[in-house]
Amino acid sequence: MRQLFGGGGGAPDPEALARLSGMNIDPAMMQTIMSQLQGAFTAGSDGIPWDMTTRGALHIANQDGLSVTSGQRADLDQAFSLANLWLGEATTVSDLATTPRAITRGAWVEATLPVWREMAEPVATSITDALTRALSEQAPEEMKALVEGAGRLMRTVGGSLFASQLGQVVGNLSKEVVSGGDVGIPLMPDGEAAILPQNFDDFGRDLEIPDDQLALYVAARELAHARLFRHARWLRLHVISQVTEFARAIHVDTDALEDLATRFDPSEPEELRRALESGALLPPRSDAQNAALARLENLLATIEGWVDVVTENATSRLPSAVRIAEAVRRRRAVGGPAERALGSLVGLELRPRRMREAAAMWRAVTDAVGIAGRDSLWDYPDLMPGADDIDDPSALVARLQARERGEEPARDEMDDALERLLSGESDEAGPSGEDDPDRPDDPRPV
Repeated sequence: MRQLFGGGGGAPDPEALARLSGMNIDPAMMQTIMSQLQGAFTAGSDGIPWDMTTRGALHIANQDGLSVTSGQRADLDQAFSLANLWLGEATTVSDLATTPRAITRGAWVEATLPVWREMAEPVATSITDALTRALSEQAPEEMKALVEGAGRLMRTVGGSLFASQLGQVVGNLSKEVVSGGDVGIPLMPDGEAAILPQNFDDFGRDLEIPDDQLALYVAARELAHARLFRHARWLRLHVISQVTEFARAIHVDTDALEDLATRFDPSEPEELRRALESGALLPPRSDAQNAALARLENLLATIEGWVDVVTENATSRLPSAVRIAEAVRRRRAVGGPAERALGSLVGLELRPRRMREAAAMWRAVTDAVGIAGRDSLWDYPDLMPGADDIDDPSALVARLQARERGEEPARDEMDDALERLLSGESDEAGPSGEDDPDRPDDPRPV
């Protein structure tokens, strides 16, 4: 810490702190971050400085200083308007209550940061706890008391490292995403749809597809995504809760961190920054984490498959629709550098591997029961297709067709249990309905 603060206990050394953050930002911005860090030290805060994430992400997002021009806004407004009409024929899910808009990268950062924070907080807390514990254990004996008394300071340093790194990832991601739903999870506020013109231009530059067709396709896909989450109010919470469930199960590899702590030099923190970026501090996933990740991937694939099919139907008039759809799928499958960095930072891959299979399921359902029957599966959580339906949609199709014919669905164990509960029967009764004399709590003698 003496090396970091200039060796004399005075003002912090900006170059040392810039290397520590790994953000490579200008001196004015670094001075602001140093002031925040000093304030945290003075106040003794032991939380994660999320305002550092916000400032870092906005600094990167606003580096080019580009705003949305009136021409870009007019073009995208027209694309949103026509895409809305086409979606009215492709889905029964209702229109948005708010007007879709063209936004800057900085506006995207500000709109989505609350969700990023919610996803990253469990991992950030795990890292700061492990860093405090590891550095305390590795301290020389004569400094044990000092280090234990400076626990909040250690947590502030670890939290600042993670917060600045997350800010860098989100800031770089703002240069890659084309629309609000581009990442696949509900990052935008409920019922809002948006396109980033700066990134839209970059996306279409090498595709050799007319801009108006590309804008119509992207607008239709973004509106379908936003419409779905507005219609199924429970879906947003369902996705976020599964993401946070996965994140809470993440723990730092203390052996790797302790090994790093033995070599840690505050004046040369590149190794710690690289460890955070590469995911080296996150141990291999446990069986429980793999199961949680599989559930999340199936959920995202189910959502994205529906969006894919609805967008395909809505844009069937576009001559280049098939080429655009393939370009979007390819882009989602590969992912950008910032998306991969996010996976390393929080251990979560947001690319649904089963989107093609899920899209095939939705097409089969549409062919069997029509658009209204398909979209009714989003009315309640218990109606939504599961992983087994993605593997083989025939059973789901048969159930939906039987319901259309007015047939009673086949009874299952849940139906039997509910009937017994409503009729006042006890599940503990034997086959004849009488109490089982072998039960240990039966008052009658055996």
